[in-house]
Amino acid sequence: MTPQIEGRVLRRGDYRYEGLRREACWHAGVPDRYPEVIVLANNEDDVVGAVELARQEGLQIAVRSGGHSWSASHLRDDTVLIDLSNLRHVTVDQETMTGTAQPGIKGSELNSMLAERRLFFPTGHCTGVSIGGYLLQGGFAWAGRDYGPACMSVTGIDAVTAAGERVHADEKENPDLFWAARGAGPGFFAVVTRFHLTLHPRMRTTMNSGYFWPASAAQDVYGFVHEIGRRTPTEINLLCSRDPMTHGEPLLALNATAFTDTEEEAREQLSLFESCPARAQTLATRLNEVTDTGTLSRYGTDTHYDETKRYLADNMWTHASFDDLWPTFEEMLKTWPPAPSHLVVFNWGGYEGAPARPSMAYSVEDDLYYGLYAAWTDPADDDMYTRWVTDHMRAWEPYASGIQLADENLLNRPYRFVTEENLRRLDDLRATWDPDGMFVSWLGRPAEG
Repeated sequence: MTPQIEGRVLRRGDYRYEGLRREACWHAGVPDRYPEVIVLANNEDDVVGAVELARQEGLQIAVRSGGHSWSASHLRDDTVLIDLSNLRHVTVDQETMTGTAQPGIKGSELNSMLAERRLFFPTGHCTGVSIGGYLLQGGFAWAGRDYGPACMSVTGIDAVTAAGERVHADEKENPDLFWAARGAGPGFFAVVTRFHLTLHPRMRTTMNSGYFWPASAAQDVYGFVHEIGRRTPTEINLLCSRDPMTHGEPLLALNATAFTDTEEEAREQLSLFESCPARAQTLATRLNEVTDTGTLSRYGTDTHYDETKRYLADNMWTHASFDDLWPTFEEMLKTWPPAPSHLVVFNWGGYEGAPARPSMAYSVEDDLYYGLYAAWTDPADDDMYTRWVTDHMRAWEPYASGIQLADENLLNRPYRFVTEENLRRLDDLRATWDPDGMFVSWLGRPAEG
């Protein structure tokens, strides 16, 4: 008997199937991978029905919450794609500083709801990112220096298993499933329908300073960020991209953000950047501007992500000296792709004041995160830009400690995304929770040994 599903069920070849398949990837570089069925779930019952449908038809299961996967990991052949973008319910308990959120809600929307109550959750930097895949991958967060990856503020999940059963998982109930949910990313072997969250008091002041340099200042600027990145409580975003300010040549834009209770404290934290050895070479500055994360996303982060472009992303965690990275970076500057292609450096990991990490699948961090993003228009250029990103990141592998499941390039460059011990445990848990291999796994994985 066909499972009862309230939401739309579209099979390959149906009217609107191809439109929804393409919409499932946020940018124009939609891969040639075709689910057999797309289920637009309206509720948790629909998720159960979609799992039953996949089992009946001998198909695997892939899951999409917002579609902001650079590699469109959720688009797979021979699958039922369960689309959770309509699951958007949020609850907030101000007294207990807790809440729940379904995977289809965008982090920016959740952040706006919480701001009205002077509460905070460490949501992502791009306005369009829904929380489902974001939290499963760990969650690069605004104010992550203070709260750690966003998955650390998840206290439990409600999920539908490969057997079509609804379960809850937290530290006491199904703790192994909860352990996996915080870091397994697209390799998670259940469908999360609701996250249980710890909420935080909202800092009174968000203050940002920006500095802009020509690429000729790169060694001084990047060396400075490597030197101070671990110890400063401010969040650093150092971005290199072609820009009109430098007449189309690569521009270095360093943005530092302080999250504090007073403007005085924020100014004190941001004063450190005045000591950059390249300070006198700046083309422009924007100092000590009171702002908010929504504004920083809209006018900072989002401007580099154009949904009409084709994208490839790759990344690494590192604690290397920039002197080691400079030769490859110098070569990159000679062939830098057109905007909005960019390289971004964050000091997410390794902060001396960061909270202790609990036991969870998420397990690879380091002092600095490097993310490389190529954007282009013509499909005929796919191979050229894929090589440009992949080859340069491969050249940096001797200085990398791992990658982040978020902006990964596993199809072209499989690399370590959790510790070897955690990868083995994830494999064991998959065999327990999904013995028939119903759920797709990562697009690639590091070589053994």
